[in-house]
Order: sequence, then structure tokens, then C-alpha cells
Amino acid sequence: MRPAKDFFAPLAVGAPAPVHEVPARPARMIHFFDPSNPKMAAKVPDMVGTVDVLLGNLEDAVKAESKEAAREGLVRIGRDTDFGEHTQLWTRVNALDSPWVLDDLTTLVTEIGDTLDVIMVPKVQGPEDIHYVDRLLAQLEAKAGIERPILVHAILETARGVANVEEICGASPRMQGISLGPADLAADRRMKTTRVGGGHPGYLVRQDPVAGADGTPDYAGERPHFQQDLWHYTIARMVDACAMHGIFPYYGPFGDIKDTVACEDQFRNAFLLGCVGTWTLHPVQVDIAKRVFSPTAEDVAHARRVKEAMGDGTGAVMLDGKMEDDASLKQCLVILELADRLAATDPELAELYAQKEA
Repeated sequence: MRPAKDFFAPLAVGAPAPVHEVPARPARMIHFFDPSNPKMAAKVPDMVGTVDVLLGNLEDAVKAESKEAAREGLVRIGRDTDFGEHTQLWTRVNALDSPWVLDDLTTLVTEIGDTLDVIMVPKVQGPEDIHYVDRLLAQLEAKAGIERPILVHAILETARGVANVEEICGASPRMQGISLGPADLAADRRMKTTRVGGGHPGYLVRQDPVAGADGTPDYAGERPHFQQDLWHYTIARMVDACAMHGIFPYYGPFGDIKDTVACEDQFRNAFLLGCVGTWTLHPVQVDIAKRVFSPTAEDVAHARRVKEAMGDGTGAVMLDGKMEDDASLKQCLVILELADRLAATDPELAELYAQKEA
């Protein structure tokens, strides 16, 4: 057993000290690009400042014969691009059981480790996977002279990973967050859906039959039904595990690029449940994520009113015919903290929130 006092000690001589608190940097959209695709790579500099996170993808969607080209392309991008203060550079390395991941880690950390903010690890099964990456990163950071630790983000895409999600979240001080990986998780669970995220028309509840004139239920009559969210349980469990350990939960991919309406609905469900951001696979999803994962001006204005009305935060007040108490204030402070954090890096939001306040 690792003693608690050693948890925040470097795992290699010369490695940077682990963080005691994950930096709360905006990450509403984690925008994926393929570094082996010249057209995608050429667009990266123009996207700096327009998205919170740019992620060079080395795993799924990159063909086996393009793995090395993707890795080399990401190194060039990391060296040649100024990401400024407001855009982070992340990567998703190959799975830990693949023949490419060791080269991914050793190359990226030693070549662009001072530029790379977060490494996303796919198909994490349990804390042992994080322990392996944690130790290896410390050794590589020490070798490369990296002065700040690279953080780790796990993807929840196996049944075993879901069962171990609490232990994964607490496996290392490097843990930045966890994303839902619905497609691989669906396959691992043997779920009967071929969609990448989102709902399914077959997963529904149906209204009870209406009684006929004789009082007998009309089973053949019209009965409204309502589509349900296949991922509600998993997202909620992931959010709880992340909140318990002080790290951040994210929704993953929404595969139907053209269905922007359903995409926005799914993103908003995740936001309301506690997720701080999502993956974006196409530029059309970037604006959706930015809008959904930012509090509305109306919500911010209401939160300010509650805070002002509550005074020292004790007791209860009536506001617009509704009771507000200390629990209400805590909810509002969550909104205000997020709004302040986003407004600090997003001038449009800062102006919007200021106008609503005025």
C-alpha cells in the first residue's frame, strides 16, 4: 500500500512535484484533429484561441499505417504552434495494450512535453493502468527536464472501467478528468446500438393505455412514448466519481454530425448533470459546445440576485415567489464560479454577462 504522505511525492528522481489541485481551465470543447492529415494539421494555428482544447488524436480514426505519421505530425505542431494562454494542447495516445503507445509516450513527452497539457488514455480498465502511465510519465519528465507535470485524462469505455471508475479517478494526482466513450462502451457491454453517443428510438417508456368506454384498457389505442437517454446512468456515476476526487467529467463524441439538434440536446443533458465539456469532432459542433457548456446570461443574472438576497448565506428568502435558502445559494455559486472562470478568457461572454448585470 502506498502511504498517503507519499501520494504527492514525485515518482521519479528529478520529476516535477505532482499538482495538489487540478487547474480549473476552461475546456468546454475538446476538439479532435488527425495530425497525419495535412489539411487538418494546417488548420490548427487558425483554431488557436477559438477553442478551449485542441487534441491531436493518435488512436481510433487513425489507420495503423498512419500511426507514426500522426505522432510525428503532432510533434511538429507542438513545436511550431504558439497556443497562447487560452488554448490547451492535448493528445489521445493509443491504447495501453497496443504496439504504439510506448513510442507515443516516450516521443511526445521528450519532444514536446513542455507544450503538452494533458494526455488522454483510452480504454482505462482500472487504477493499475493509471499507475503505469503515472510512473512512466514521471521518468520521462525527469529525463526531459519538464518542470510541470503533464496531466492524465481517462476515457471510460469498458464495463470494467465503469465498475472501477471511483478508483480510476483517485489513482494519481495527475488525474485531470474522465470522458465517456459511448461506442466502445456499448460494444463492451453488448448493448444493441450502433450509434456513437446520443439516444436510441428503441430505448423508451410508453404511457399507460387509456381506458375505453367500458373501463377496459385500450391496448391497441394511441399511446405516446418518450425516448430515454442510454447514457444517463453512466454519466451520473462518472460525474459523482469525478466530483468526489476533485477532477472534471466530460461527455464524449456525438457521431451524427448533421443532427445538430440532437447533439445540442445530448450536450445539454451532460452539462446539466455536471459535465464541464465535451468532445467536438467537426467545426459545427464547436459553437454548440461553447454555447451549451457556458451558463446562460439569464442563469448568471438569477444566481447574482440570489447571492445578493441571501446576504450572509443563512436563513431563507422569497424571490419571485420561490424560496431560496443556503442550498439554493450553493447551487448559484457553482454557476457564478463557472461564469467568472469562462468570462476571464472569453471576451464575448464577459460582455454578455456584464450587460445582463446592468
